[in-house]
Amino acid sequence: MGKKRTFSTRINDDSLKALKHLAVDTDKSLGTLLEEAIEDLIKKYKKMEK
Repeated sequence: MGKKRTFSTRINDDSLKALKHLAVDTDKSLGTLLEEAIEDLIKKYKKMEK
């Protein structure tokens, strides 16, 4: 993994609340969970291209 950069986005309240609960339940940061989700999404779409 390369250099990390900051970016911001908007997310609906219910999704953010669920993400925060997941972070507590898994003892991971919001950033870690978001990176994991982004990596999974990239893999998903790469598979669809094939």
